[in-house]
Amino acid sequence: MSRPNQSGSAAPASVEKIRDAALRLLAARGAAATSLREVADAAGVSIGLVQHHFGTKAGLIEAVDAYVVDVVRNTLNPPPGTAPDPDSVNGVGSRVTAMIADHTDVVDYMSRALMDNTPIGARIFDALFAIGDARWQRRAEQGQIAEGLDRTWAALNPILLSLGALILRPHLERHLPEPFTTRTQLARWEDAVNTLIRQGQLRPES
Repeated sequence: MSRPNQSGSAAPASVEKIRDAALRLLAARGAAATSLREVADAAGVSIGLVQHHFGTKAGLIEAVDAYVVDVVRNTLNPPPGTAPDPDSVNGVGSRVTAMIADHTDVVDYMSRALMDNTPIGARIFDALFAIGDARWQRRAEQGQIAEGLDRTWAALNPILLSLGALILRPHLERHLPEPFTTRTQLARWEDAVNTLIRQGQLRPES
């Protein structure tokens, strides 16, 4: 497995700069249409430095993939040792909107990976499902879910609501007064999704 070469005190900053430039370009164009030279130009470094840290284009993409997976997991999972959300629907919703607002490039990359049906897209989707499935299992054990609820679709539907909004964002924004990723519109969307989940998948008292 390729690993970025981070020797030298300036290495971490240059690695992050290159990785972030690659993240933006890969999200916008896809892997096939993005070259190492374009990444170097976008990062303001030499192509030699890109190769020094990442070796090959595949090594750079591997580093970007690992970063994206880490951001998704660390943002959507509550920090270890924290108390359970008093309102699990609101807690999850706030973490999802925080990821969209604070990590827009990651969200764009994730959307591209899913649309292109890449291995990292499948890995991200499966990770999202695992997180959601565990959450709905806990809700079922606590007697919170609606009677007769299909547990598999209980985990899948919130993913569809989230990923669908991200992938269809340009179309959604034709019907919104400002970009979807503004705090105001994200709050509207979060409230609407939370209402659908509460009224469709949870017991009324939950």
